[in-house]
Amino acid sequence: GSDRWQALTDPAQIAQQGDTQNTEKAIAYLKAWKPGDAPFFLGFGLAKPHSPLVAPKEFFDLYDLAKIELPVDFAPRPTVPEGFPRASIRAINADLFIKRDASPEEARQMIRAYLACVSYVDANVGRVLQALKDAGREKDTLVVLWSDHGYQLGEKGKWSKAGSLWEQGTRVPLAIYDPQRRGNGHASPRVVELLDLYPTIVSLAGLPMPAGLEGRNLTPLLDQPDATWDHPAYSVWNERGRGITGVVVRTERWRYAEFFGPGAGAFLTDPLNDPHELKNLVNDPRYADVVKQLAALARA
Repeated sequence: GSDRWQALTDPAQIAQQGDTQNTEKAIAYLKAWKPGDAPFFLGFGLAKPHSPLVAPKEFFDLYDLAKIELPVDFAPRPTVPEGFPRASIRAINADLFIKRDASPEEARQMIRAYLACVSYVDANVGRVLQALKDAGREKDTLVVLWSDHGYQLGEKGKWSKAGSLWEQGTRVPLAIYDPQRRGNGHASPRVVELLDLYPTIVSLAGLPMPAGLEGRNLTPLLDQPDATWDHPAYSVWNERGRGITGVVVRTERWRYAEFFGPGAGAFLTDPLNDPHELKNLVNDPRYADVVKQLAALARA
């Protein structure tokens, strides 16, 4: 049931969608707040754009199918690029185009469906933020928006969230809004991790910081988005609970990954000059020092 898309037109079906219902619950929660009530925490989760790619038709209509472009490294099935270790891509997709090839036409339809689901999420988030404003709490509420993973939409023939350590799968949207911070409205070029969210929220809420946290407090970046921040981000792939399959180290300048077990190997890519990760630089002697440094971080 995962490998499909659907544009909904029936209001009853739309109302039954989990994301629609979660949005309504969040709005009701905010409407119930009254001045003088204790500070609140609202954890608001949306499933889309998780597959199956189902959303109201109005969001599909935002995107012209004829203008949907395929990735530069599109392939009909999971394909390891030349020069990269075989273990860098799981052989079978987990979410879309499962055990079947993706034709260019059907791939464009699936990409449009994904974009429609993202816009559906965007609209629901907007409704909740409007409810926060209507409740008079937008000036004293910390808002954090993030996702737990990225997604590949045909890059290297891959159509799923899991089973790789490529940039499209490990990079996530992240936005933090604190009404008291000077950096609001500005993007930060720094590399951070989801582990950093907990200590950041604890700090901004004025709560005691627990000992032993691995994440870092991002508050300095909320005031100065381009502040010095020399900390890499790590992502780990555990294939079906069998142990560490691979690890990637991401800095502002480089992406380095190591894979273990069948098809083991490593890759080094240049996000600035090769954003699609088409060339593996790990064996280029010009980058031997970079590989040595990042390999040590990965092993550590």
